[in-house]
Amino acid sequence: MKPAGRLEAAIEILEAIDATNRPADRVLDRYIRDRRYIGGGDRSSIASRVWGVYRRRARLDWWIKKAGKGIGRTGRGRVLADLVLHDHQDVAGIAEMFDGARHSPAILAKAESEALRRIVGGDLNSPEMPDAVRAECPNWLWPHMEARFGTDVDTAVSALGQEAPFDLRVNPLAGMTREAVIASLAEEEIPAVPTALSPFGLHLDRRRPVDRMAVFKSGAVDVQDEGSQLAALLVGATPGMLAVDYCAGAGGKALALAAGMQNKGRLVLFDVSKGRLDRAAVRLRRAGVHNAERKVLAEGDKSVKRLAGKADRVLVDAPCSGTGTWRRNPDAKWRYDGEDLESLTKTQREILERAASLVKPGGRVIYVTCSVLRAENEDVVEGFLAESDRFSVLPMAGVWAEIIGDTPCPTTGPYLTLSPHREGTDGFFVAVLERALQP
Repeated sequence: MKPAGRLEAAIEILEAIDATNRPADRVLDRYIRDRRYIGGGDRSSIASRVWGVYRRRARLDWWIKKAGKGIGRTGRGRVLADLVLHDHQDVAGIAEMFDGARHSPAILAKAESEALRRIVGGDLNSPEMPDAVRAECPNWLWPHMEARFGTDVDTAVSALGQEAPFDLRVNPLAGMTREAVIASLAEEEIPAVPTALSPFGLHLDRRRPVDRMAVFKSGAVDVQDEGSQLAALLVGATPGMLAVDYCAGAGGKALALAAGMQNKGRLVLFDVSKGRLDRAAVRLRRAGVHNAERKVLAEGDKSVKRLAGKADRVLVDAPCSGTGTWRRNPDAKWRYDGEDLESLTKTQREILERAASLVKPGGRVIYVTCSVLRAENEDVVEGFLAESDRFSVLPMAGVWAEIIGDTPCPTTGPYLTLSPHREGTDGFFVAVLERALQP
């Protein structure tokens, strides 16, 4: 594809994302799959432009507003502004690509040219921008970020906007050590180093197609951010337990739970989506998991009721705003507002209460989100604890020493809070709550 064709593809993808509620990565993948003529280099260039526009969207929109009439906050308008402010293209060069030819963007209009000339030479990170814009944070979220990070807010939110590292989790059920996996990857000329906190994690040099790796095909590794690995480890699932993954999704954390259980005991995956559980089945099979069963949470189903008061461990990986995963899903930050947050926190509290009913005396419910917002984390847990005399929070340092042990716990409070600017992981929150032995 010519550069103009790549730009047109990026514009079409950005506009398709704006027109749907589907995650941006799925829209992009579908677009590419439907056009087999798009080669590997073209795919990389198109994806780079799409994700780059999302990572720069607040600043681009600020400049688009400053440019006045002529370009709008649309896929086309943002790509045009990106070419000027990020690529430092001049208007004449842009007009050569926006010429209306086949597979090229529509011809550059006079009003667009005039608007672009008004921002040529502008600094993408203008000192005139509000703090929230410069940090690529929605305005309504900025006070929440300030409350969480204090004087580190600029550094923390900027780190959430950077591209995420590519992490793998070594699967002990496959019989390979982390060192053996590193050696296998080296044979394929893929450099990998151990993660700093997770004893099963590997950092790769960059994002790579895992389905080509021998260790992935054999089930020896799966893709999982180091923070997510730690959250699953802190569940403390061991052989012989009854463990429940209450919001299992596609099974990423369930794989880690199964590994800790060594295929001994019973692992139950619940989710409201059959499609996600079907994808989990594929991953469980590849990883060699034999003690897992999948249940769709549906009206009238009695599966949850049958487990009431019986589970040793219940993981609640609650649906959330995903503020901790902006590095991987830069589109997610623009999909929520304050009303959505209020609705999410209500749902999180309800899920935690239902999941906690499954825990037996002496057992634990582990509440996890990939959010950095207090409203979805401490507020939900502490609201639950205030109304339940059966559960108490276990200090994180003790849980960490009990389960992970070899490396110092990165937090000093009762909960685990992870953030890219400190730990280099996605943003995560983990609370371990134990049910009293006596009612």
